[in-house]
Amino acid sequence: MATREVGSEGGDGALTEQFVAEWRNAAYNCYSSGHKFCREVCPVMQVTRDEAHTPTAFHANVVAMEQGHLSIEDVARDYVHCTQCGACELRCPNTLFTGDFYRFRTRTVDLVKAVRALAVESGVHQPGWQRWNELTDERKNEPVLNGTPVSQEHVADWADGLGLPVGGETVLFCDCEAAFYRTSLPRAVARILQAAGVEFGLMREQWCCGGPAAEMGYVDQARRFAEHNVADWRAVGAKRILVLDPHDYISFTEDYPRFFGDDYDFEIVLVVELVAELLREGKLTLSAPVDRVATYHDACRLNKRKGIYEAPREILRAIPGLTFKDVDHVTQWSYCSGAGAGLSIERPDLTAEISRRRVERAKRLEVDTLVSACVWSERPLSEQGESQDVEVVDLMELVAQAAGLEL
Repeated sequence: MATREVGSEGGDGALTEQFVAEWRNAAYNCYSSGHKFCREVCPVMQVTRDEAHTPTAFHANVVAMEQGHLSIEDVARDYVHCTQCGACELRCPNTLFTGDFYRFRTRTVDLVKAVRALAVESGVHQPGWQRWNELTDERKNEPVLNGTPVSQEHVADWADGLGLPVGGETVLFCDCEAAFYRTSLPRAVARILQAAGVEFGLMREQWCCGGPAAEMGYVDQARRFAEHNVADWRAVGAKRILVLDPHDYISFTEDYPRFFGDDYDFEIVLVVELVAELLREGKLTLSAPVDRVATYHDACRLNKRKGIYEAPREILRAIPGLTFKDVDHVTQWSYCSGAGAGLSIERPDLTAEISRRRVERAKRLEVDTLVSACVWSERPLSEQGESQDVEVVDLMELVAQAAGLEL
């Protein structure tokens, strides 16, 4: 294989030099420790058994790039094989230990995003991601995976008949997948909030959050979408943004603050946490029995990335008639639907197998229902659940049913 010197004239030399300067310390901390505790908790590695898909390899590539042995063209495809679930970061000694050698916070998710951004900036594209982002840029919302027509004219069709105003101090942001495909979810959320007396409105023109573009390396596009959405929030007087999907929540609490700095002054509220609060305060009552035996699928971006695992369980335990069979949330560090960070676009086969294994684990608990709080998880999990007699239901849909609400 031909080698390329970092910083050489032409190609991606200057871009790579800047990238390596930022990431070399993280790479050497991983490369030098060599524990590889991250491998078996990685949902992709569990399926492919390919060392090139491990967080260790992701960091070792940076070392090789610094030494001039590899270029971004050589390694870009490796980084497709990551759902950005964050499980590896939780298991890494560089995160867990406090000794002098380990005084370093592992940021594998950020590294994967940075490599993907370097690839795009260097003209190295993955065909599925490139087409996906071209369509998103054209339509201002993600195309979703089943060919459902997507356009700004229909982004709020899910709210027909609910009497929701445009604007106000609190607005509800509806994920593209929910807005165009699983419309029962945003309707359930809206009906629940209305029943609890929460006043909220919708945006004038809601574009995709931009998070998927950022995760696939299309950072400029992500920023443009963020700028549009923030401008829309300000135009309608919004100060509080309600979010029903973990992927949007990650975008609004991590990507947007990086884009806008101190000027970003919105309160971002996760609907799952808000509903748990409404139940505690007695503003929402659940009285209709739900005759199911269920377990909960921790969304990676809530449990592993944000440490949010108590609120959904609190809600499930408040649903009358529901038999809830839980597992330790730490055990679920390795559980994933495989749908995140564009894996389902470039490697749908891996997403399907990761979801199959997740449903299989749920089935062992002798349940009939797998409850999710992530709309992007629900499509691949539902597809695999059909063959294993496990129904996948969103948490908010169960809450609406228990509250006796018509959708």
